[in-house]
Amino acid sequence: MLGEGLNRLAAALALVLLSPVILVIAAWIRIADGPGILFVQDRAGLGGVPFRMLKFRTMVHDSVALSAELGITDPFGLVENDPRITRCGAFLRRTSLDELPQLVNVLCGQMRLVGPRPDVLPQVAHYSAEDARRLEVKPGITGWAQVNGRDDIDWPQRFALDRWYVDHRSPALDLRILWRTVATLHRGEPPVHIDELNIQRAAEDVRRAA
Repeated sequence: MLGEGLNRLAAALALVLLSPVILVIAAWIRIADGPGILFVQDRAGLGGVPFRMLKFRTMVHDSVALSAELGITDPFGLVENDPRITRCGAFLRRTSLDELPQLVNVLCGQMRLVGPRPDVLPQVAHYSAEDARRLEVKPGITGWAQVNGRDDIDWPQRFALDRWYVDHRSPALDLRILWRTVATLHRGEPPVHIDELNIQRAAEDVRRAA
């Protein structure tokens, strides 16, 4: 695993070098989709400790509430031709440019360049002990699961890939993941997979509480 100091230095350099791109994207979102350039959400960090993760906004405001109106079972997942995604959002998500603000999270020491993707708190609450192993390291902007399928694999596969990374992490592996991430930035839109695992676990919690 790349050291903490190296992660922060790389994030600082990337923010400086990519500042024109970041400013252009921010202006595009503001002009095309109105106020609210950033999407800020509590995510689980190292050991499950919450932190405020930054992204460029790619969905309409109140997208979680809108999912209930649309009958979407998993408010944190996606559906085919998702109406919550904005005009800019589809391109930003496909190219991963929406993740650029997370360089600030890396600079602040909340994330690393490479690690398991930070999950939302309601889903982390349903983790099994085996799933929670992905919380043994800081989350990353990219990770082993992202370069081995990303949204084209289901959550059990992602958990397995994240556990493999936790057990085999090294500077060489991190560099390999970063290289593969850059090489696949512009990719086709993967098929949408409904997150049946978290839907099932949430339903079980409701039944137990009843």
